[in-house]
Amino acid sequence: MMDFKIDRSNPVLLHDQVAAQIRRAIADGEAKPGERLPPARDLAAIMHVNANTVLRALRTLRDEGLLEIRQGRGIRVTGSPERGVVTERVRDLVAFARNQGYRPDELVAIIQGIT
Repeated sequence: MMDFKIDRSNPVLLHDQVAAQIRRAIADGEAKPGERLPPARDLAAIMHVNANTVLRALRTLRDEGLLEIRQGRGIRVTGSPERGVVTERVRDLVAFARNQGYRPDELVAIIQGIT
């Protein structure tokens, strides 16, 4: 997980680039479920970004179910890349449905009607 590539000329937000790099490390097996990641401050130094940028990326990955962040216990990989991909697609679907005028409860009803 040492070869992070953050491109400041890329229009993708820095925290999204950081999240993508960590997500890729998990997908490539460089960071396996159960393993601990370096502290956010260390990751920030490795990637040459602000620690708040890394923290924002880590929260995103936590919300995707890929990481567990515990005060005093560090950051641990908890999910698989597949779960992260599913979560990302669900977020896209929710955003698309919202743009089409659907509320989250209506989207849930549609999904339940399909299954």
